[in-house]
Amino acid sequence: MTDQSATSKKRHVPLNLIRNIGIIAHIDAGKTTTTERILFYTGKTYKLGDIDAGTTQMDWMEQEKERGITIVSAATTAFWTPILPGACTQEEHRVNIIDTPGHVDFTAEVERSLRVLDGGITVLDAEEGVQSQSETVWRQADKYNVPRLCFVNKMDKLGADFLATVADIKDRLGAHPAIMALPIGAESSFKGIVLLLEQKALIWHGDETGAKYDITEIPEDMKAEAAKYRALLIEQISEHDDKLLEKFLNGTEPTLAELQATLRKATLAYKLVPVYCGSSLRNKGVQPLLDAVVHYLPSPLDVKDAKIEAPFSALAFKVQTDPHVGRLTYIRVYSGKLSAGSYAYNSTRSQKERVARLLLMHANTREEIPEAFAGEIVAVVGMKITTTGDTLCDESRPIILEGISFTEPVISLAIEPKTKADQEKMGFALKRLADEDPTFTIKSDPDTGQTLISGMGELHLEILVDRMKREFKVEANTGRPQVAYKESITKIAEAEGKYIRQSGGRGQYGHCFLRIEPQERGLGYEFVSEVVGGAIPREFIPAIQKGVKEALENGVIAGYPLVDIKVAVTDGSYHDVDSSEIAFKIAGSQAVQAAVKAAGPVLLEPIMKVEVSTPEEFMGEIIGDLSSKRAQILGTNKRGKITVITALVPLAELTQYVTVIRSMTQGRASFYMEPSHYQTVPNNITQQIIAKNSPDKV
Repeated sequence: MTDQSATSKKRHVPLNLIRNIGIIAHIDAGKTTTTERILFYTGKTYKLGDIDAGTTQMDWMEQEKERGITIVSAATTAFWTPILPGACTQEEHRVNIIDTPGHVDFTAEVERSLRVLDGGITVLDAEEGVQSQSETVWRQADKYNVPRLCFVNKMDKLGADFLATVADIKDRLGAHPAIMALPIGAESSFKGIVLLLEQKALIWHGDETGAKYDITEIPEDMKAEAAKYRALLIEQISEHDDKLLEKFLNGTEPTLAELQATLRKATLAYKLVPVYCGSSLRNKGVQPLLDAVVHYLPSPLDVKDAKIEAPFSALAFKVQTDPHVGRLTYIRVYSGKLSAGSYAYNSTRSQKERVARLLLMHANTREEIPEAFAGEIVAVVGMKITTTGDTLCDESRPIILEGISFTEPVISLAIEPKTKADQEKMGFALKRLADEDPTFTIKSDPDTGQTLISGMGELHLEILVDRMKREFKVEANTGRPQVAYKESITKIAEAEGKYIRQSGGRGQYGHCFLRIEPQERGLGYEFVSEVVGGAIPREFIPAIQKGVKEALENGVIAGYPLVDIKVAVTDGSYHDVDSSEIAFKIAGSQAVQAAVKAAGPVLLEPIMKVEVSTPEEFMGEIIGDLSSKRAQILGTNKRGKITVITALVPLAELTQYVTVIRSMTQGRASFYMEPSHYQTVPNNITQQIIAKNSPDKV
């Protein structure tokens, strides 16, 4: 670990020399290895972390070390001076890095990180190309307009194909790749890269971390190919600047500085994606990638929310429980500065929060700092109510920044404490974990007394139960995973709800008419009041809304939440003395339940996008098995010796699919799945679920 005071001395870096970047990719594409190499070459670490040995800096959780995967995003800060001349100054740059998980179960970590990052590196496997999770994280980055570089990793791997991967970037991601480097050799003969704009070759000697590289002329046997791709690159870049295009058309080559400056603008505008290549594991290609981060990715000055001289504003993007300092709130500062010992105003919740301490994080180690400035990513100790997506600002100048949206959980587990002592601690542990993870929800079943926890996949829930045991010392028993079905309606319906109770003295009176209508899939729940003329006093409308919401959460067909539904209160009546909030709440609940039964209720199930990579001889058997699971086969794609089958499959049919696929293919196939959408469950299966879940419901 480097001397932390060295980081402190370099904290007041001009904003144009700061880069906030994330490393995003499909699982096993090499994100964490790439991050570890970046930390090594920037001098942040002196010993190289190894995933297999469990010694990486960024994968610090016990579960990450044991499984060799990233579970939580980890932040760190490093410094880099470009090795080659470029449009940017040769000064030292500060690079704040967030390493994100690749497994789809931890997609919330990617989502929240991308919201606060200025740029990203998408790491791709040179043999596998663009995989499903690569597409998912790319779409997430698109949502937040994050400029990206692509790094085609694993060029040393058998079957590595750089140009096929670039074609994938264009076809599957819909991007405009700008090839910046060509590999020298491939598979076991991969030894370096040709940098096209600079017209130089970088050749590494050996695979070890301290391996020297030479900056040389382009190898003779690659000069024609390099000239061809360089001409294409110059044409691509020139199209984004009128002066350069005029030069190009007149046969005059723009200068290196002009090309790099224009490429930077095109990258920031999401028009071009610079593509590099290398092998992080073999320590080749990382330094030019760092140069590209400095040259082409944005500084905080290029970000729309950044107003350096404006009052303080920041977005909270992550909450974490630290065993040493308690609750940590990670924030990205967009304007002004924040001092330790001061207060910040949470404009999302209209409350002040104390800023006890400010920490600069390096994975799970901390450095205390007195102030945080615009462009920085820091952790705050002392905040009690601020959570993911909240805006913090100056109380005298309140603003609300764009928040963060998360995918709904698709799978649930029943959980119960092993002992009475565990029972008391379990509620606290689950609340802490849900506070950290917006895709983890907890619900108590009033009928069975069970606690149901829901998440993005079996691995997600398994990790959370394991964390509960290790971090909170809570032992628990869990049931089998259950699919998170939902309910919806197919047509418009109206109903009346009337609650009248007389029991001597003051009675209860609530009366309303509701209309419900289906909404487009994914639009969610909406409540409106169309009451006119004071038929229901305004103060009782929120009570009706509360009754409606509670009824929708418990469903009507089989007890699953109702979604994609619009509810309108149209009319009703009240009593001067007997009307109360509780009476209107009950009336609202009764009315919506009656309306749903008349509105063609249906059960919805999560559909997963599944990608199976298999040797060709097992393809027929796998497709046959998927078809028996109600799958819709989308297509097959050959990549080297492997065939990739893509299908849409109901999650309910995929229990223990990993075991099925291994036994079917002698352990030679692998699969990946991610949530795609919800769709109506076939009627015969709906009846089975109703009978199993709530035989008393109609």
